[in-house]
Amino acid sequence: MPINAPQKSITLAMTGASGAPYGLALLKKLLDAEYRVYFLISSAARVVLATEHNLKLPSGPDAIKSALVTHLECDEALLVVCGKEDWFSPVASGSAAPKQMIVCPCSAGSLASIAHGMSDNLIERAADVVLKERGQLILVVRETPFSTLHLENMLKLSKMGATIMPAAPGFYHQPQTIEDLVNFMVARVLDHVGVAQDLVQPWGYDRRQ
Repeated sequence: MPINAPQKSITLAMTGASGAPYGLALLKKLLDAEYRVYFLISSAARVVLATEHNLKLPSGPDAIKSALVTHLECDEALLVVCGKEDWFSPVASGSAAPKQMIVCPCSAGSLASIAHGMSDNLIERAADVVLKERGQLILVVRETPFSTLHLENMLKLSKMGATIMPAAPGFYHQPQTIEDLVNFMVARVLDHVGVAQDLVQPWGYDRRQ
């Protein structure tokens, strides 16, 4: 990156819904695209990550960063891991937070807390900041079935400008593996935040004459 070039930055949060492979793959792609990623992960998400991906992250931001850098083989300078109560983190301030944030996966509980502006932890506060600053907030919600309350919370956030992107991979790219299904959702999210990806071609691209 040239000297004095603007740093691309984004906030990525993982909460305790099923779908940890989505979040981990998305983190890898964002770092590969040379984004500075402010990474937030809940205690429940660490449990899910160990269960679904067999990746056991230690506690504490520094230890989590070290484990992720080793696992993802990424540039440690691009990864900033924030604690759940790190209120002095840039993501907690409207004047310093990245304008884009993704919560992937997003649990129904996190969805509700964000919808009602609870801000009881850094993930909720960071989302609140992006909303109030009119930034781009993407919530990859993972729950089934959706209750009326879930749907009402999603509608509430959609009206505020958030993008609701349920973890519902398509099949038109003829997936052969679980990784193909994960890549479908990761590609859709990357498309929405403007990050070039070659995981999945746009619909109909290879059929055009």
